[in-house]
Amino acid sequence: MITIESTGSVPGLRFAMVVSKYHDFVTDRLQRGAFSALSAAGVLPSDVTVIRVPGAFEIPSAAQHAAETGRFDAIVCLGCVIRGETPHFDYICSAVAHGLTTAAAATGVPMAFGVLTTNSVEEALARAGDGESNKGYEAAGAAIEMADVVRQLARLEE
Repeated sequence: MITIESTGSVPGLRFAMVVSKYHDFVTDRLQRGAFSALSAAGVLPSDVTVIRVPGAFEIPSAAQHAAETGRFDAIVCLGCVIRGETPHFDYICSAVAHGLTTAAAATGVPMAFGVLTTNSVEEALARAGDGESNKGYEAAGAAIEMADVVRQLARLEE
C-alpha cells in the first residue's frame, strides 16, 4: 500500500500569497501568520511572492493568473469580508469561494482559502491573532501540505 501525506517540510517549493488590501488591519496580520507557517516549513523568503489586490473579490483572478505562470507550487489566498447591512457580504463570500475552487481546478495548482468571513471586526481580529490559531497560518499550512502532496503525486508518474 502507498500512502501519500505531507511531511510538513517543503524547502525549495515556491508559494504565492494573494492578499487583499481591504481591511488591511486584519489581512496584514493574516499575512504575518502565513509567513510564519511557511518559514517553519523551511520556505525561504525568496521563494514567496506577495501579490496585493484591492479586495477579496479580486483574489481568485490574481490567484489564477499567478498559477498560470507555472512559477508557484501553491497559492495562499488571504482576505477579510465583514458582514454589513446589505446582502453584498453573501455575494462576495460566495464569489470568492467559487472563484478559488474554479481557479484551482483549472490550473491544478493548490489554492488555500484564508479569507475570513465574519460578522464583526472583533471576530476578524480574533482569527488573526498571533500563533498557530491565526487563520493565515492555517491557510499556509494547508498550502504547504497540498504542495507537498501534489509533488509526491507527480513523482508517482515518473
